[in-house]
Amino acid sequence: MGAAAAVIMMKERRLVEAFTLAAATSPERAVPLETLGVEHAGLALRRLQKRAVIREGASGRFYLDVLSWEALRRTRRRLAFILITIVLLALIVALLSSRGAGAVR
Repeated sequence: MGAAAAVIMMKERRLVEAFTLAAATSPERAVPLETLGVEHAGLALRRLQKRAVIREGASGRFYLDVLSWEALRRTRRRLAFILITIVLLALIVALLSSRGAGAVR
């Protein structure tokens, strides 16, 4: 599951790079997906659209909402930090518990 998520996130970053390089970062600068070569982006594109990072401007033209992308990245970083902290705390508790159990014997 973790590898699949990493692949999807990598594809999302590539999409964002494509929009950034094309300067498609506002409704006025929206471009057709075909011009970016990302028309087959599939799941990554749908995920970014669902999170309002990639938005549709005029019919069939899309752009990157930079503020939404930055907010999504901050949220993901915060979640990763929290998960790593929880795992480290669990490891510390397990280590201290096993040392304490060994001292009683």
